Amino acid sequence: MIFDPVLYGFVFLGLFTPGPNVIMLTASGARFGFVRTLPHLFGVVLGVGITAGVTALGVGAAVTASPVLNTVLRLGAAAFILWMAWGLWKASGHPRKAHDPDERPLSFFGAVLFQWINPKVWAVAFAASAGYGAGLAPWLEALRLGTAFSSLNLGVCLFWTAFGSLLTALLAAPTAWKVFLRIMALLLAATVLLLFR
Repeated sequence: MIFDPVLYGFVFLGLFTPGPNVIMLTASGARFGFVRTLPHLFGVVLGVGITAGVTALGVGAAVTASPVLNTVLRLGAAAFILWMAWGLWKASGHPRKAHDPDERPLSFFGAVLFQWINPKVWAVAFAASAGYGAGLAPWLEALRLGTAFSSLNLGVCLFWTAFGSLLTALLAAPTAWKVFLRIMALLLAATVLLLFR
């Protein structure tokens, strides 16, 4: 079956629940606003679809089969995620006040590339590819899975970015804002544990 509602339900739940993308988009929506976060958002949507597609083509299985490459990618992903968490931890003041002009959302291409080291996306893509295959030719399976991931992830990303931008008004007090950023930083850092399960 090309359209499998069970696959779509699985992918939706896998992408909607907190992971690096959800945490980063929520924090970015809060820090930079909805519109400024859109390039990051669209990069996530495209990158997740590409990652799911190549997983269906067997690239993910090849990476998993190489212990050295697998370890290098895990360590690189952990370092990058911790670096982003550190940036959130030490982020400057509330977005309604003056803040460091060098601070900006993750770029479109940065968000696309981040999906190659995002442990949650790989895990959901592996599970979807292994458990919900339709028996199509490899390139059609890749297109089917990539389309499912990108289309569902668009809604997920829009929701979490909008939620983050709405939080800005609720977190007007400097202390509340700082606590929010620190909680988001800790949650993002905690996603590193997904790499070493």
